Amino acid sequence: MDLIYWLMLLKAPHLGVKTFYKALKHFESPQQVFLASHNDRINAGLFKKQTLDYLKTDDPSLVQPDLVWMQADDCYILTLIDERYPSQLKTISDPPPILYVRGDVDCLKDPQLAIVGSRNPTTGGKQNAQQFAADLAKLGLVITSGMASGIDAQAHIGALEQGAKTIAVCGTGLDRIYPAKHKSLAHQISLQGALVSEFSIGTAPIASNFPRRNRIISGLSYGTLVVEASIKSGTMITAKLAADQGKEVFAIPSSIHNPLAQGCHYLINQGAKLVSSVNDIVQELPEGVLNDILPKKNTHSIKEMDKTGSKVLKCLSYEPMSVDQLVEKTKLSPQIVSQELLLLELDSKVEKTNAQGYVLI
Repeated sequence: MDLIYWLMLLKAPHLGVKTFYKALKHFESPQQVFLASHNDRINAGLFKKQTLDYLKTDDPSLVQPDLVWMQADDCYILTLIDERYPSQLKTISDPPPILYVRGDVDCLKDPQLAIVGSRNPTTGGKQNAQQFAADLAKLGLVITSGMASGIDAQAHIGALEQGAKTIAVCGTGLDRIYPAKHKSLAHQISLQGALVSEFSIGTAPIASNFPRRNRIISGLSYGTLVVEASIKSGTMITAKLAADQGKEVFAIPSSIHNPLAQGCHYLINQGAKLVSSVNDIVQELPEGVLNDILPKKNTHSIKEMDKTGSKVLKCLSYEPMSVDQLVEKTKLSPQIVSQELLLLELDSKVEKTNAQGYVLI
């Protein structure tokens, strides 16, 4: 019953997130807003006629589509006071009062890194988004983005191809997929991670929804990596929101002749961290997070690797060796070899060659 009133209050016309929290602080629960007198509502700052008229109706049928949607498998509606609501998101100034989640609701609390960028990236930008997502996912970070065309999609794909979790924050109700061409991608994300939205079921892709969505992308994450972006873009809004939220902002530089590098170069000039490798990001993660995200079976940290005990390290030389060759020599699984190589690369012991081989430094 309490959830119904949370949903109903959020549907009130001319009632945004800040007004919602102002009313909640005054009345202590959404249900009390509907039970209150006309004068009490006005005293709480709910003075617009359309809002007051709506509150008089007290009609639960208005939120029936949301309740029906929630009955499906792996579909959840979390209020701010739900214990499953991600604590990272609670720390921003205007957290969404309600989150709709489809998929693994628990992964919302896992350490996340946002990767965002242009909807029309260069080939290099696509490759960077996918590779950085893959490498960060191997470390155990959940990759969070907005499922838009271009960089967002490549970031999700990079994580999915590692069998890792990824979260897509949507600017529509979760009964709709936008862009429509990402229906298959959205389905895969819901199986391996989660789709998230603050918008009620049936909400169409309205332009004003997306800046609101962006604060959730940055709010869920420890930091935001900008791969490519023009100066005036939604990506830059996300980066600004991340900075305003006290989160780390990372940017990948590129050619000065690339118009999609302008946003990244601007951010770097404004204090964002220049990124040329995953290690540049890892170094800025909060203390203790790295050891938390490393796979539980992996007992060594990046800085404290057993330099003599690594089978992979023993097999490497100054001549490039592929993952397949290392799998054959070490008799380890491809997943373990890839994980070891990433840790060695982060520890500046090896580097990747253009031929997808690895050499000792």
